[in-house]
Amino acid sequence: MKIAFQLLAALSVLLSCRATLTPPLIHGEPGSPAMVAGLSVTEPPYAEVHANWKERLRETYVFVEHHGDYRRVGDAMRELFERCQAQGVQPTGAPFALFFDDPGRTPVDQLESRACLPVDPAERLPEGLQRDVLPSSMVAYAVVAGAYPEVPRAYPGLFSYLDERGWARNGPLREIYLVDPGQVESYRDLRTEVQVPWVVAR
Repeated sequence: MKIAFQLLAALSVLLSCRATLTPPLIHGEPGSPAMVAGLSVTEPPYAEVHANWKERLRETYVFVEHHGDYRRVGDAMRELFERCQAQGVQPTGAPFALFFDDPGRTPVDQLESRACLPVDPAERLPEGLQRDVLPSSMVAYAVVAGAYPEVPRAYPGLFSYLDERGWARNGPLREIYLVDPGQVESYRDLRTEVQVPWVVAR
């Protein structure tokens, strides 16, 4: 478990440099997509986003809140890892972040996000952490390759997928960090699942 948390700490460093939610879409020829759970991976330069939809299941998680620049959410992730490791909390899945606001519309000092680790519902609540439940929801999603700070470049394509179907965003955007950066030789081998909850627009 100690080794796992040491490797996860590398993730928090990468996230400290993450981009904003609304960068321009970069155009160019997409790479040859691999498959993750039956879905083609969206690869740099993100000219084509391979999206789908599914029902996301209910999940309990512990978290550290972050207020302000999303590029600093890695600080909250690092704090989360350290507290969980110190108190023997065993994650049940990959770490993820929740982003509640659009930085294109919300002042930087009012942005809200969370660094999260899924846990068993019966897990004791570690000191200094909070617990919540991610509700079941319909989500549009894409699996994105590349360095974690570059993931938001794929957002416009995912949002277009929703718009084309008449779906409206309905909750915080979620990034699940599927690959430990300590286990790969290239950032191109990293994988992030981006989820956008939706409802039918009225």
